Amino acid sequence: MKRILFTVFLLTAALLASSQIVEPVKWNFSQNKISDNEFELVFTATIDEGWHMYSTDLPEGGPIKTSFYFEDLKNTELLGEPTANKVAVEKFDQSFQMDLKWFEDEVSFTQKVKTNGTGAVSGYIEFMSCDDEMCTPPIQAEFSFELDGDSQLVTETADSNTTDNSDTRNYWSIFFLAFLGGLAALLTPCVFPMIPMTVSFFTKQSKTKAIGIRNGLWYGLSIILIYVILGTVVTAVFGAESLNSLSTNPWFNLFFALLLFVFAFSFMGAFEIVLPSSWVNAVDKKADKGGLLGIFFMAFALALVSFSCTGPIVGALIVEAARSGGMAPVIGMLGFSLALAIPFALFAAFPGWLNSLPKSGGWLNSVKVVLGFLEFAFAFKFLSIADMVLDLHILEREVYIAIWIAIFMGLALYLWGKIKLPHDSPMNHLPVSRFITGTMVFAFVIYMIPGLWGAPVKLISGFPPPVDYAESPLGVGRTMPAGAYASGNSSGEMTSGMHIGPHGIPLFDDYYDALAHARETGKPLLIDFTGKGCTNCRKMEDNVWVNQQVKRMFIEDFVVVSLYVDLKTKLPEEEQYVSETTGRKVRSIGNKWTDFQISRYNRNTQPYYVIVDNNEKELVEGYGYDPDADDFIEWLNSGLEEFKN
Repeated sequence: MKRILFTVFLLTAALLASSQIVEPVKWNFSQNKISDNEFELVFTATIDEGWHMYSTDLPEGGPIKTSFYFEDLKNTELLGEPTANKVAVEKFDQSFQMDLKWFEDEVSFTQKVKTNGTGAVSGYIEFMSCDDEMCTPPIQAEFSFELDGDSQLVTETADSNTTDNSDTRNYWSIFFLAFLGGLAALLTPCVFPMIPMTVSFFTKQSKTKAIGIRNGLWYGLSIILIYVILGTVVTAVFGAESLNSLSTNPWFNLFFALLLFVFAFSFMGAFEIVLPSSWVNAVDKKADKGGLLGIFFMAFALALVSFSCTGPIVGALIVEAARSGGMAPVIGMLGFSLALAIPFALFAAFPGWLNSLPKSGGWLNSVKVVLGFLEFAFAFKFLSIADMVLDLHILEREVYIAIWIAIFMGLALYLWGKIKLPHDSPMNHLPVSRFITGTMVFAFVIYMIPGLWGAPVKLISGFPPPVDYAESPLGVGRTMPAGAYASGNSSGEMTSGMHIGPHGIPLFDDYYDALAHARETGKPLLIDFTGKGCTNCRKMEDNVWVNQQVKRMFIEDFVVVSLYVDLKTKLPEEEQYVSETTGRKVRSIGNKWTDFQISRYNRNTQPYYVIVDNNEKELVEGYGYDPDADDFIEWLNSGLEEFKN
């Protein structure tokens, strides 16, 4: 009987131990032959309920995205990039202050390849997954394919593209943004005066009211067709998927930042962007022919003549839509052109409404200048992406916010009439509308100022770089007081290997440096297994580390080391190895700390906290995700008591 009970105990203990290692994502690999020398490699991820795996498209400063690494290609050429069979869920993440994309349940990626005879492909997929309480470190799933040119052709692919609710929501947001852009374009000097002129032409040339309405509606529809065709051309030229992948390309972002700077300066009156007059004249001749075709070319002429005003808005909208990929440029141009076309169609149907329109004047140029300021500010978003991807640290968070403060302060002064720009009309008095708008912009400037000192400034979240991409975690002009630095250094100077971590807490990022310092100072070592892209790690920092008692204990009673399991810095070739615990190859510093956590503590999720003594003995059971500061303090105290005993 005792043997049976002992066996049951061992089995239960083994099950409990193994349950600490989670594998929420399982991969399956297959291949389809689609022609004599082309194959589809299919990578299918099955994701446990309640978990999600991050997408292949994430902004810089967020979690680790899913990435495909093709290391060995034998007689094989890659055609394009891996594409998913579904659109990722997209939601705003409070911890990272940005929109993140991920997959749930199941997703398949397809990579097309071309072979020269018999080929082979091998490599690995790096991915990261999270649920509501924990995240796994970036895991590498290795794959290999043998591609036989004599294998049978597959006539049908596994899955067709599907569209989920998040895709629909994303398209709607792009549509409404573009619609607002179209309304803004209506209020520019190149478009607004054209409304009464065009409608008057239709009413005079049409024999009956019905014909006038028909012509006006066709004119509006022609405007929509012209801009939708433009969006379709952009999508066709670049490809729906490649537009998405270009969104994080630094050179793509640099180019569009420069383009937006040009548009902004044009709106402010530095120069005017005008298409060749020969183009306009050629279209005008077509419009003179009359009929529905002539009306179409009249709409085309409007698009060309108004380009100096609409071009910068259209350019900015296409750039932003292109970042979303898919059919977003088409949807964006539909929204823009609809806003532009509706007034022409309505006023053609009801000419009497023209009397209610405000008269053209200097206010139209003011609208252009305001749009110029907005495009100038928006351009720095693209510069920021390029800066983060190239890791230049030129446009860090404080610098970005300072630039925006200066831009919007300039806009407020312009609206108050303190700054004059080319083409501005003389102003004898300040209109109430400009005073109110300028005051609102000035209030926005005041709101942004605390962001220089580390305030979250959530209204502009997603525009400036993340908090950790900054000159200092504490903000401009703030430093740690001398007495707050790590223990054992009476001078108050930082010990070698230390740096300032979240909420101004000094910590190490190398286990062995931290252990040596803990032994030197006679303090327990607190190990923080974390990740740059771990959402729940940020929640622990924002809800627990920020607690004053926790900060005091971290600084005075412990030596703290944060081991980032998702660092992609490659280890030197001689330091790379195959893990005895997992059988996976350890290639990077993040892999090294992941293997360290698994082999020593039988865990592979983050956040996870461990307290050890100077002999590396675990003092109390580890602490996972629980954003209750009181519980965490109780756990810290229990670790201290064990260390003292």
